[in-house]
Amino acid sequence: MAAFEEMGVLPAIGKAVEEMDWMLPTDVQAEAIPLILGGGDVLMAAETGSGKTGAFCLPVLQIVWETLQDLKEGKGSKIVAQTSPHWTMSFFDRGAALAVTPDGLRCQSREQKEWHGVRATKGVHTSGKYYYEATVTDEGLCRVGWSTTQANLDLGTDRFGFGFGGTGKKSHQKQFDNYGEAFGMHDVIGCYLDLDGQEIKFSKNGVDLGKAYTIPPHLKTATLFPAVVLKNAEMSFNFGAQPFKHQPESGFVAVCEAEKDCVKSSEITGVGPSAEKSLAKNAPQAIIIEPSRELAEQTYNQILKFKKHLSDPDVRELLVIGGVQVKDQIAALNAGVDIVVGTPGRLEDLISSGQLSLTQCRFFILDEADGLLKQGYTQMIDRLHKQIPKITADGRRLQMIVCSATLHDFDVKKMAERLMHFPTWVDLKGEDAVPETVHHVVVMIDPQKDKSWTSLRKHIPTDGVHSADNLRPNNPSAETLSEGVKMLKGEYCVRAINEHKMDRALIFCRTKLDCDNLEYYLNQIGGGSRSSAYSCVCLHGDRKPPERKANLERFKNKEVKFLICTDVAARGLDISGLPFMINVTLPDEKSNYVHRIGRVGRAERMGLAISLVSAVPEKVWYHGEWCPTRGRNCHNTRLTTENGCCIWYDEPRYLADIEDHLNITIQQVDPDIKVPVDSFDGKVVYGQKRLNTGSNYQNHVAQMAPTVVELSKLESKAQLLFLKRHYGKKCR
Repeated sequence: MAAFEEMGVLPAIGKAVEEMDWMLPTDVQAEAIPLILGGGDVLMAAETGSGKTGAFCLPVLQIVWETLQDLKEGKGSKIVAQTSPHWTMSFFDRGAALAVTPDGLRCQSREQKEWHGVRATKGVHTSGKYYYEATVTDEGLCRVGWSTTQANLDLGTDRFGFGFGGTGKKSHQKQFDNYGEAFGMHDVIGCYLDLDGQEIKFSKNGVDLGKAYTIPPHLKTATLFPAVVLKNAEMSFNFGAQPFKHQPESGFVAVCEAEKDCVKSSEITGVGPSAEKSLAKNAPQAIIIEPSRELAEQTYNQILKFKKHLSDPDVRELLVIGGVQVKDQIAALNAGVDIVVGTPGRLEDLISSGQLSLTQCRFFILDEADGLLKQGYTQMIDRLHKQIPKITADGRRLQMIVCSATLHDFDVKKMAERLMHFPTWVDLKGEDAVPETVHHVVVMIDPQKDKSWTSLRKHIPTDGVHSADNLRPNNPSAETLSEGVKMLKGEYCVRAINEHKMDRALIFCRTKLDCDNLEYYLNQIGGGSRSSAYSCVCLHGDRKPPERKANLERFKNKEVKFLICTDVAARGLDISGLPFMINVTLPDEKSNYVHRIGRVGRAERMGLAISLVSAVPEKVWYHGEWCPTRGRNCHNTRLTTENGCCIWYDEPRYLADIEDHLNITIQQVDPDIKVPVDSFDGKVVYGQKRLNTGSNYQNHVAQMAPTVVELSKLESKAQLLFLKRHYGKKCR
């Protein structure tokens, strides 16, 4: 049996995983997959490149497929029939977007634009006085009361149902009249039915609100069922199996105590054709949110690989990102979709327009959650979470999975406390740390010591911050030294490439303009050809989506040697075994250093990360909301304290913050960027796999052989000692 199948993964998925050369699950996969398959909420933290995507995609894909298979076989998602002797709300006599808990005593609808109702599994008729309680357990619009099975599920909108709503209105035949008073969160509504006197009335928190209806003649012999209709709300019910919060008035009994002759069960029990529930086509079972297009495409492609051998039924997936014709995405939704992977903006557009429904979502997954929150999507996440039913249509609880390279961010912790249901932490990383497979060094650039910038004939184009300054190389001011650093960083970047004969590397710049300038410079000195030693492409937010996708594919396919990018590309890019990474500028956020570093040394391969750090302050662009163009063709070089768009960047302080954050001291090397071969592991070439890591079965056997031999000897010795002790001379 394959290692993944031992964790409960379907053989068809296990086969696809084996074909991807995933022989053993990573640590995070071994921990998280069983937890997700078991139905729990999971907070997942592990090193970048440790297999987090597979850790949530594999079990989610499996559960979605199993649900589709149950529906195909008419099992109604594992609920075939409802024949309990107890009074409950029905799993089947309900609206498509209304969820009922497995005990049948709590209902919820997260649909914001439509009403969805449900009736009880039993009703009363003929005679008697009956009572049940309904409690508002979450804010929203609700209407509770009594109806026949002929009534619309939208309680009180026809002549067969009687409702009392939270707005203080009673409703029957679409006639809404003032009654009693409004009710809301935590209020307990008592629902009275007097079949002897042919009256219906309600109470609020034990206070009698008076007669609401006289039952009309055409319903005198009808069976009336407890009923509710909800819009983005939740209510719980007590039919008398538990003590009431407010005892009914004299003469009324709990509906569950009604005489057998006066009780009739609903004919809608889930047996027969009504048992086969189908999912709305535009309502996926899983929503996966990624912070960038590249990450969304990567996760989507992983799902395609994992489902290679899954069929009958087929799992339908959809990538929802900007830069793609929205009409194509809408058409795919209308044709039917089970798993949606997307970026926040386009997802919310489709959801708010009603093209994508959340009514049947059972998995809400946030990948790189700290990145999503830092990009300002906290309120959007809260809005979407509020719309998703917390109890799914088949009675199962919504599962939320939060993944990141770090879960120790304050905002991530607060979000987890707010939205998740007793999540299990799969924290194989702890606080931020760089992978053991990465050798990272710092090169200090001091334009006061290295004055080569003053005589450069060709140099990297600078960002124009000092275009209006009076620069004097012979008598350098702070502005002149800042310009010198910008020129030297281009030279040091080329020096690092040459020194280590880099043929594949990620290069990080702080701004999109810096990326463009470095791309231009490397193409200039390399002649711009693909065969150049400096062939490169750019990846940042100002490049159009088709170009970004094409550039990433060119780098992955080794058509170019260098990918120059901003931090938008620092999270989750799946480019295995990268040997090198260069930080032309340290990131603004110290946690982003970990994400950048994590791009190299993946899958147990050694990597070298070089950070070019200015020894003097550097004046850089810092566009904010105050900038009318948000950086496009901006010429305001004043400081932000003077209503400008620039700041002085103190990289030594940022370096100190990073070292303090990681509790390490990063090795500094000389300006020639020669890394001593014995300072880390001179026997390993960057980009090669580390030896003796136990990363495949062959290595495991070689490593364990001596131990197995020793264990065999000890076992033989123990058996002989046992025989000698109990049988004495006979064993000689």
